[in-house]
Amino acid sequence: MNKRYLTAGALAFTLAACTMGCGSKNSSDKPEAPSPVEASDPNTVTFDNGEYSFAAVITSDPDCAHGELSVVEVQGNSMLKFTDDMSAPREGKVQKIEIHPAPLIGQENLGKVRRIEFDVYADATAENYQNMDGDFVQVPGTISCGGGTVTAALDSKGRNQWYDFAGFSGGEYNFDFSGAVHGEFKFLLASAGQCWDPDMEDANFLIMRWGVENDSNFYIDNIVFFDADGNSIPLVS
Repeated sequence: MNKRYLTAGALAFTLAACTMGCGSKNSSDKPEAPSPVEASDPNTVTFDNGEYSFAAVITSDPDCAHGELSVVEVQGNSMLKFTDDMSAPREGKVQKIEIHPAPLIGQENLGKVRRIEFDVYADATAENYQNMDGDFVQVPGTISCGGGTVTAALDSKGRNQWYDFAGFSGGEYNFDFSGAVHGEFKFLLASAGQCWDPDMEDANFLIMRWGVENDSNFYIDNIVFFDADGNSIPLVS
């Protein structure tokens, strides 16, 4: 075979291989947006049925964000969404969601709860977050959360004592929708009555997000209640 044709063929093969390699590298180097976490426990509140009557937005405090709840799909995963109407100033604002457990696990099982786990997410709806380079980008930024609840224990005035759960945090600085930030609330003083019991008329707990760094909505998914032995408590069917 003519040496000239061999050389031309080798060059063509090299160019093709380079094109394929370069294209593959560029594709693999591109970061992928985080995906929602799938439920792993059979007794998980997944919001797949669209029900959220056990949840409410708290707006009674001066620092509360205002908005409404709905169930939405994010990448095929249903979750509870708090759509912030952005009427409250971002500085000092707290997004507060109240969850009532009795409709989920039954009134008779309230006293068994020792731990609550769930996932939260946040999105960004504007380019108001300033990154370290000084650029304004559309990301939620830091996602700082905590919560609290009324308990069966009574104070000196006969009122249900308030119990603060430990805070937790995460963040998203690359995409407009975050990955899951896992929350865990524990009744560490249950032996002193700082937990729920079946006689409580309105057991509820708050999931709160503060320090909001951008125009942003808040999402909750995968709520699971656990007993003292670490077993998940069955949901009311």
